[in-house]
Amino acid sequence: MESTDPHRYDDMLDLPHHVSSTRPHMSRADRAAQFSPFAALTGFGAAIRETGRLTGERLVPEEDVRRELDERLRLLKDRIRTCPSASFTYFLPDEKKEGGAYVTVVGNVKKIREFEGIVVLTDGTEIPVGEIIEIEME
Repeated sequence: MESTDPHRYDDMLDLPHHVSSTRPHMSRADRAAQFSPFAALTGFGAAIRETGRLTGERLVPEEDVRRELDERLRLLKDRIRTCPSASFTYFLPDEKKEGGAYVTVVGNVKKIREFEGIVVLTDGTEIPVGEIIEIEME
C-alpha cells in the first residue's frame, strides 16, 4: 500500500539543482517554447473569422429611383468636359463570399463608358453604373 505521508519527499527539497555536463544550459524562453500550444489546424482560425464576417445584401432600386439616377448620369455626361464633382453610393461585391457592402466615393467624373456601364473618376476609380443607388451632384 502506498504511503500517504505528506512529508515523504522533504529530503529532496534541499538537494542542489542538477547541471548537465553533456548538454548546454537551455534558456528560459527555449524551455517555455517546448510547452507552447501546437496549431495542428493552421489557417483554421482565419477561415472561421472569414465565415463569421458579415456582408450586406444588394438592394434593387425602385423604378422611379432608377429614372432619377439615369437623369443624373445624363447631366454628368453633359458636363463631362468640366470634370464635374459628384458623390456616388454603390454596391461593392465582396471578393471572397456572397454579398458585399455599400460604399460612398466622392470625386470628379473623368468619363462615362456607356457601352461598359462604367463611370470613371479622375483618380482612376471605376464605378459600375448598375451598382449605383445614389448620386449627389454639386
